[in-house]
Amino acid sequence: MNVSEWALILFTILGQMSVGAFLILGVVHFFAARKAGTEEADRLTDRALYAILPVMVLAFLASFLHLGHIANAPKAVTNLATSWLSREILFGVVFAVVAFLFAFLQWRKIGSFVVRSIVAVVAGLIGIGLVFSMSSVYMMETQPAWNTFFTPLQFSVTTLLLGALALGAAFVANYAYIKSKMPDCAEVQCELLRGIMRWIAIGSIVLLGVEFIAIPMYLALLASKGGEAADSASLMLNNFGVVFGFRLFLAFLGAGVFGLFISQSALNPGKEKLLSYFAYSAFVLVLAAEILGRFLFYATRVQIGV
Repeated sequence: MNVSEWALILFTILGQMSVGAFLILGVVHFFAARKAGTEEADRLTDRALYAILPVMVLAFLASFLHLGHIANAPKAVTNLATSWLSREILFGVVFAVVAFLFAFLQWRKIGSFVVRSIVAVVAGLIGIGLVFSMSSVYMMETQPAWNTFFTPLQFSVTTLLLGALALGAAFVANYAYIKSKMPDCAEVQCELLRGIMRWIAIGSIVLLGVEFIAIPMYLALLASKGGEAADSASLMLNNFGVVFGFRLFLAFLGAGVFGLFISQSALNPGKEKLLSYFAYSAFVLVLAAEILGRFLFYATRVQIGV
């Protein structure tokens, strides 16, 4: 694989993780505010929100590596009427701008809660458009391994799974900070943390199940098509079989095994430190699994024709 394809791996993974984290963060804030009030919900989510923005910046830096030079970026958005690549770039830029705007409004508490919520919803919808555009870029008849149900499904699972586990790691780090700086708030935040981490663990296990059901269906579909599609399945299972197996093992260990550990630890007050170790481990393992999965996505494609 060349540098531009590694840049695409980083861009798609980091971009999807940013969108997923932003969407799930909105849901978390909504339910945390209903349970403990807006102030406690902000205390739980604000630092995680600010952490999403540098990740999006890194995604864009990776995309520039793919374009070859930053000066090529304007040229890539000149064909919005027919090109999903142009739409992907536009959605990415607009999502970053609106998300930055929301983060600034939230940080300075500018405008009413309703106004900030509207900005957040708009950013979330644009983020969904970004992930949809990312998957549509690869739905090409000349790339049979990409032109299946599995591409949008895989990108959606990555968005939600990495977004959820990244937030889990951010939440336990935020709790440790609050406990050291504002111990009076720690009890409420601890209760919120344990409830949210349990739902993140359950969601991760469900998404892992979806992925593990879809992968054999996808490989069977490629094999049944024959030709270049079957060649891609053969590459996945034979030439890259060790990488493929290791990717599945990391995903199972991170989202499945550590997901169960997170769920159990979240049920028991006083296990917050152990919970943090599980949350960090789950995120790192699944991030590695998704990077390997995206590597296989590009490495095993077999194009029709020249």
